[in-house]
Amino acid sequence: MSTCLSLPDSTSPRASALPLRRSGSDRVKEHQGALPILQEYFDALFAARGPQNWWPGRTAFEIIVGAILVQNTAWTNAARAIGNLREAGLLSPTAIEKVPLGKLKRLVRPSGYYRQKALKLKAFVRFVRQNYGGSLKAMFRTSTTQLREELLEVHGIGPETADSILLYAGSHPVFVVDAYTRRILERHGLAHGKESYEGVRGLFEQSLPKDAQLYNEFHALIVYTGKHHCTNRAPVCSTCALRPLLQRPVEGSR
Repeated sequence: MSTCLSLPDSTSPRASALPLRRSGSDRVKEHQGALPILQEYFDALFAARGPQNWWPGRTAFEIIVGAILVQNTAWTNAARAIGNLREAGLLSPTAIEKVPLGKLKRLVRPSGYYRQKALKLKAFVRFVRQNYGGSLKAMFRTSTTQLREELLEVHGIGPETADSILLYAGSHPVFVVDAYTRRILERHGLAHGKESYEGVRGLFEQSLPKDAQLYNEFHALIVYTGKHHCTNRAPVCSTCALRPLLQRPVEGSR
């Protein structure tokens, strides 16, 4: 681990996944093509924290709404906006499309950037109606590659949001890359900070079994670690499950 791992090109072939057992750590261990370092990282986090039951949401559509509203804000703020939509009976594609834009803006205001986010919600439900007759089930039956390309064409949906929708709402095997993921990789000497989103995503997807549940657990554990240990300022390395894998102290850590 003295040098950074080479992030694979997103177009290179993925290693094939082997049959999986129930244990989260075993999913990684059974895949012969997995990078040992990612095995160690997942094993350490899973052993310390266990299943995270993430992403919070009562329905697939609520999870999608959350993925859009959480952009550039804390989850607590997005949750408040979702609560407003629930109280107003607007947590369905049809309801979001029919509600006046001004009212939608007021309801999602707690999530910040509410004008843009209201437009993004409108754009998404319009996409579902025009392409899939308003059916999320039909949408998620589309192949991962095709649906990802389509989602990225929707106003306001970038790679992280698209992958969150695919993984958490649709159980498609795509790995979500966020700021926590990059921070941990960089502090542990596994990335330089200049890698593209697709490059980092490729590192995980080509190194681990192609398994949505595994990706779900791994990303959720990374989010927990980023929030509680690998924070932007004054990281708490002393009690982090990844501390034994850290090659040198992080500046300002405790």
